[in-house]
Amino acid sequence: MGRVTTALQELRGAQKSAKGVSLYSRFVNRPVGRYLAAGSYALGLTPNQVTLISAAFSFAAVAAVALAAPSWGLGIAVWAALAVGFAFDSADGQLARLRGGGSAAGEWLDHVVDAAKLTALHSCVLIAFYRFPEAYGTGGDGWLLVPLGFQFAAVVTFFGGLLTEKLKPKPAPGSPAAAPSTARAVALLPVDYGVFCLVFVLLGGGKLFAWAYAALGVVAALFLLAFLAKWFRELSAVRR
Repeated sequence: MGRVTTALQELRGAQKSAKGVSLYSRFVNRPVGRYLAAGSYALGLTPNQVTLISAAFSFAAVAAVALAAPSWGLGIAVWAALAVGFAFDSADGQLARLRGGGSAAGEWLDHVVDAAKLTALHSCVLIAFYRFPEAYGTGGDGWLLVPLGFQFAAVVTFFGGLLTEKLKPKPAPGSPAAAPSTARAVALLPVDYGVFCLVFVLLGGGKLFAWAYAALGVVAALFLLAFLAKWFRELSAVRR
């Protein structure tokens, strides 16, 4: 317990900026990830091992969506596995900072797993809509376009945000961090991955899940347009 307590104390002062982070990630996922990082540190795990644990939880949930008939029990299990996977996804970076910094290979692995998770999750929703059309009310072929559109919005948002972060100039060392905006943190909730995971609790509702998922897909598409305009405007001022 001593190592865990010490690790938690160090991690409280080594958190990433909360700017541009939704309330869920800021007050739920990151704090849970901090405890997982401290526990992983005490067990002697590496950040890459924690990334693989995150992948195991996430892809188990993804496979269940595609293979199992929808039920309320399945929905709760899928949500729990996705949420735990997301928390471990936060923990790997925190563990890397606790150990003195991560590696390029570790960052690469983290982003590859994230990209694969996003792509696989929406692909498996498509498979579920195709395999269980009566349960989900997705008998029309148009429903199969919904996960494809959602996947497009999610992947482009992920890649665009990642590339924008890489291309924007880094703040000068020692410069004060911008204060996080509560209004922005609330506004970002609909496109927070942790909030998205909650929709899978509705798997037992069949049609209810399909419509809730489609609604989040529309929101993701609208946010993508707003993000693209914002990122392009910010990068237009950058000279390389």
